[in-house]
Amino acid sequence: MNQLASHSPWRSALQGVREAIPLLGGYIPVALSFGLVASQAGFSTLEATAISALIYAGASQFLFVGMIATGAPLWLVVAMTLLINVRHVVYGPNLAELLPRSRHWPWLMHGLTDQVFALALTRLPQLPDAKRFSWFVGASLLAWGAWIVGTTVGATAGEAFTARWPLLGEIMPFALPALFLTMVAPRFTDKRWAAAMGCAILAALSLTLSGWSNVAIPLAAACGALCFYTVKFQTRRRTS
Repeated sequence: MNQLASHSPWRSALQGVREAIPLLGGYIPVALSFGLVASQAGFSTLEATAISALIYAGASQFLFVGMIATGAPLWLVVAMTLLINVRHVVYGPNLAELLPRSRHWPWLMHGLTDQVFALALTRLPQLPDAKRFSWFVGASLLAWGAWIVGTTVGATAGEAFTARWPLLGEIMPFALPALFLTMVAPRFTDKRWAAAMGCAILAALSLTLSGWSNVAIPLAAACGALCFYTVKFQTRRRTS
């Protein structure tokens, strides 16, 4: 009986919500920033909130707003947005191995972000199969809701916040990179992951310093992935 209760979908969803709370430290400042940027670009609060609810893609939203504000053609805006989000083609197959089959996945994948992916990739293998679906629903809905609320607040009162606390405007852009660093730092304890991330960092720095900053991130990510799947470290066996 206790075992069935521990596998309750609500309990698993609440567990996902609870374990995703640390993500909000990065989500809320960036969502506030996006709301502020969108309102400064001429978008209404309702439009900024709709962008966050429907596109829900972080960097792509900043690009979307910037390109629309400068009058870029719609086809180019769509193409660039899809190009930035092409990384989700890699995320999906990696998570599919850890999740049960469900007819709800096509719309639930809307809640898949970089941070949710990183958290799920670490946490899902530690959970029983019966808990994984509800856990993902809880974690992804919390992140999505926080992103929408943060955008609404940023579009409504972002300028008032930064006018009252100027330091807040300087700190917010660093929140998301800081969150990523916190999430990848534990991986450096593994030789294979350390080699892959070191390769990606070196490639990104080299490309940026060479004047290829526009393609530095996707090419560096490809270099890191290639390194991860080609470099193998042999485990030493203890001899008695």
